[in-house]
Amino acid sequence: MALGLAAKKEIVAEVSEVATRALSVAVAEYRGMEVAELTDLRVKAREQGVYLKVVRNTLAKRALADSKFADLDSALTGPLIYGFSLEAPGGAARLFKDFTKENKKLQVTALSIGSGLLGPDKLDAVAALPTRDEALAKLLATFKAPVGKFVQTINEVPAKFVRVLAAVKDTK
Repeated sequence: MALGLAAKKEIVAEVSEVATRALSVAVAEYRGMEVAELTDLRVKAREQGVYLKVVRNTLAKRALADSKFADLDSALTGPLIYGFSLEAPGGAARLFKDFTKENKKLQVTALSIGSGLLGPDKLDAVAALPTRDEALAKLLATFKAPVGKFVQTINEVPAKFVRVLAAVKDTK
């Protein structure tokens, strides 16, 4: 079914708006997949905070042209499904990686984290990017020893200060 100009503009505006909020994007070819398989992929995407959209490549190129994902332009060929990570930088890559374990028809063709076009060989690296909570936990783990010493020092300072004051008072 042919789309009218208004519907095309609406799709471009929607994808463009999502791209401005997205942390990364993964693009995969879905040739040969059944409707039930795509539905299953969409359900998993919603659970993981990934926006999935099948869009004509010409409309996707227009939507991504002014975004940090404009570098994907050269990789947009064939029947593609676009996964935009809205909550974690590796969300869409992780979704596609996990889904391809059970469905070999889904083939990742390109990735972007906003700093250049990445090939499908980088799927594991992008999928391994931590979520916000994981990153914060790792950051706090690096502070564990120094923060512990800092807290201990703060707890000891008043006691030492009181002893010093008492010693000064006794000398008067």
